Amino acid sequence: MIGAQWGDEGKGKITDLLSRSADVVVRYQGGVNAGHTVVVQDQTFKLHLIPSGILYPNTKCIIGSGTVIDPKVLIQELDQLEALKISTRNLLISETAHVTMPYHRLIDQASEERRGDHKIGTTRRGIGPTYADKSERTGIRVVDLMEPEHMKKQLRWTINYKNGILEKLYDIQPLDPEEVIAEYLEYAERLRPHVVDSSLEIYEAFRHRRNILFEGAQGTLLDLDHGTYPYVTSSNPVAGGACVGAGVGPTMIDRVIGVAKAYTTRVGEGPFPTEQLGDVGQMLCDRGAEFGTTTGRQRRCGWFDAVIGRYAVRINGLDCLAITKLDVLDELDEIKVCVAYELDGQQCLDFPGNARQFAHCRPIYKTIPGWKQSTADCRTLEDLPMQALDYLKFLAELMEVPIAIVSLGASRDQTIIVEDPIHGPKRALLYTKGEQPSKGEQPAAPNSPEIHLAS
Repeated sequence: MIGAQWGDEGKGKITDLLSRSADVVVRYQGGVNAGHTVVVQDQTFKLHLIPSGILYPNTKCIIGSGTVIDPKVLIQELDQLEALKISTRNLLISETAHVTMPYHRLIDQASEERRGDHKIGTTRRGIGPTYADKSERTGIRVVDLMEPEHMKKQLRWTINYKNGILEKLYDIQPLDPEEVIAEYLEYAERLRPHVVDSSLEIYEAFRHRRNILFEGAQGTLLDLDHGTYPYVTSSNPVAGGACVGAGVGPTMIDRVIGVAKAYTTRVGEGPFPTEQLGDVGQMLCDRGAEFGTTTGRQRRCGWFDAVIGRYAVRINGLDCLAITKLDVLDELDEIKVCVAYELDGQQCLDFPGNARQFAHCRPIYKTIPGWKQSTADCRTLEDLPMQALDYLKFLAELMEVPIAIVSLGASRDQTIIVEDPIHGPKRALLYTKGEQPSKGEQPAAPNSPEIHLAS
């Protein structure tokens, strides 16, 4: 399961929903720069590293080797869950995952400040520097924490080396190696019972025909290789990243589920063709409670962008979609959907890989009538207003991928399950495939509710 936009698509709720059918949930990339919120009855859970599958007592949750782990934050999450009587015994941590250290956070914060007008918009949680050390082969891994004498030796050298960077480049007070070592020795003992060979754990579950859900953080457009570089994260949130980050072969994956909001948001810097800076953008922000789980930053909001949607389908090989926050659009008289871009006087249907070209893309919109009534209590497709049904059909046709789930609020029960993505038929034709618009034309909105959103 991956994000089909710029992250923050509501993956936490969808992971929680799918975890009911999963025996194992695997987080395969990212770090505490990710955040997901799950609402269960009157309780709200805000998690950054632990998969939301932890809320199910019989679901095994694995933090894979492609993630980067901040032990302090992870232990805070463990404490939060245990205080709420949620068992964490089924949480497993990859011994080969890399560890975020204090110098990573300091360097991330200082380097972002130093960028000035060229800042990327990072969460300043040390994620990029942790992945940089991983690539430089100077990183600290969980397995290093499990061997105290080795860790002491490695950290003394590494911290002295990083202190030179902190002092000379950023004018920051050096870290005390012994204080850091003492702190991380405590973390190591708390986490030790959870540390395993995660690739082996996943493979054994596969051998025993268990349902395994691979959970991506962030979103497709934040992918290091395929996103809106340089305004991206430092890992690979796309579906292909699951194989590397979890340590499995591609033949183990038989279905890819994308999550997208009924509109579009992004956090941080970078081009955003459908961004709305006026009343519409503020309304989307207010009704959608668009503030980051990790940073609390207000998200930038805009209309649904089918160009990046089609790109996400292509890059990830999506089999189906979960559309979230449809209810946020309930009060609008009309809703716009970006069906193509205008670039240098030409219509562009495909996402441009050139970041400078993308920055000059202007949206071509199709306007859809709004439904002007609440959808919060809808539990089946038949409950939805006709215009809301037409809107979903239009999105499915534009992206040529079926919609399997529709989310209409934060609570677990505010969900329409069109098709169970885990147990349902694969590649069911849940949309009407239309012809591509010719140059200069816009795709026509469907006129009838004969959607085939259900198989």
